[in-house]
Amino acid sequence: MFSIPQCLSAQKSRVAAPMEDRNNVVDNTLDSLNKARFARPVPGSSRKGDNPVLFLIGNSTMRTGTLGNGNNGQWGWGCFMHEYFDPEKITVENHALGGMSSRTFYDKLWPEVLPGIRKGDWVIIELGHNDNGPYDSGRARASIPGIGKDTLHVTIKETGEKQIVYTYGGYMRKFIDDVKARGAHPVLMSLTPRNAWADADSTVIERVDTTFGLWARQVARKAKVPFIDLNEISARKFERFGKEKVKTMFYLDRIHTSEFGARVNVESAVEGIRSAKGLPLSSCLLPEVRDTVTGISRKTGRPVVFTIGDSTVKNEDSDPDGMWGWGSVLSEFLDTNRVSVENHAMPGRSARTFLYEGRWNKVYDALHPGDIVLIQFGHNDAGPVNTGKERAELRGAGPESKVFKMASDGRYKVVYTYGWYLRKFIMDAREKGAIPVVISHSPRNKFDNGLIESNADSFGAWTREVAESTGVTFIDLNAIAGQELQRMADDEGLKKVNAHFKRDHTHSSLLGARLNASIIADALNREVLKH
Repeated sequence: MFSIPQCLSAQKSRVAAPMEDRNNVVDNTLDSLNKARFARPVPGSSRKGDNPVLFLIGNSTMRTGTLGNGNNGQWGWGCFMHEYFDPEKITVENHALGGMSSRTFYDKLWPEVLPGIRKGDWVIIELGHNDNGPYDSGRARASIPGIGKDTLHVTIKETGEKQIVYTYGGYMRKFIDDVKARGAHPVLMSLTPRNAWADADSTVIERVDTTFGLWARQVARKAKVPFIDLNEISARKFERFGKEKVKTMFYLDRIHTSEFGARVNVESAVEGIRSAKGLPLSSCLLPEVRDTVTGISRKTGRPVVFTIGDSTVKNEDSDPDGMWGWGSVLSEFLDTNRVSVENHAMPGRSARTFLYEGRWNKVYDALHPGDIVLIQFGHNDAGPVNTGKERAELRGAGPESKVFKMASDGRYKVVYTYGWYLRKFIMDAREKGAIPVVISHSPRNKFDNGLIESNADSFGAWTREVAESTGVTFIDLNAIAGQELQRMADDEGLKKVNAHFKRDHTHSSLLGARLNASIIADALNREVLKH
């Protein structure tokens, strides 16, 4: 805890010291209010006719940074909340701002937001991350700990401004009273969890159930307004994910989420809304979409072999004289009395776009312990990162990342290395008890001075590096199939090699797909399905 400032010592027996600032995050939000006001929506401006508006009130965990556009690689969960609500029933406005405490939001921003709230609207309030530090200097944003009626008269050292400081619960009551006075409906939420573990083994995420979470719950109960324990819902997920995956939920520090983490938190918020008894706001949510296709081949006692990748894994796969991916013929080379095979690859995808389009999530959600995930990317993972098809990653297999502004829509995206995305697939699969296998991309029909092109110094090397560092099975399809095609070229000529491709130097004919599938199946039978 911080000690009480000298000028407040006369009141120290009556008012608790402010809470320690554990976030150690510096931002300039309070110095950039004009810029922030320009970036945030005009309160109530999204309203359609007489439909209600859902107002989001919070800090950087709900809307990161002054602009809230992800240009720092961080995202708040409020930026994605609109995706879950029916826009013909309700619109969503994210009025959160980085750096705000319950005190500073109420004093500086709430007077602008409140007039936009009408009867029947909804207001979700998630504040507390910044209710710490000095009462009367610097950011001067601390509220008094607890839910009592204590007050503190302070003079801000830097400006001479006089303020009255209330307890955290006091500010929550003020928000609630103001919202109710306008005929709208307040909802309190506990704070999003930090990437902070309460035990040495990193199995238990720190909760706020003795501080802000407890206080918000107590205030909500007494005021008879809904309370959603966002902290607990997301913390349970983090504990299931494990320490390494939780790292991907944050960017640059331990409080501000990456897009992955923001989406976990918004899903937790929506889960809380759906499960809250008698909460009419839930009727404005879009229906849950359930995937009934992925995993449909599963039979009791038989694992599923899932394939993910690009057009060399899944293509037209219908005309015997057309283009084929090896994933669509893999079952010909495996014992289908022991496993089933599902090909979920998609033409044109890189590891990055396969993930961001939500295709991986469908496979991830369908995984059972003992399933096998075959991962092959690389054909589409080079080229422009933020222009053109916007699908490339950073080169290599390390932890590097960089924020790019996408030319297509102006949105900011964090882009990681090729190997980072492979490790994420591996980590996710293992979390579900599945067995990941990484495969170097299929060879191309490209020869230089009689030698077939190899990816051993690029994607093949990075795939191998990921496999070795994570301890997963690596199938060097590029090398093994390439050696077979080289033998054909040397012994029978390029005409024989050409028969394994269709239309170009990358996409396989049915013959080529079967060659690749047979190599992969042989390795699986030796190394993964041997028992």
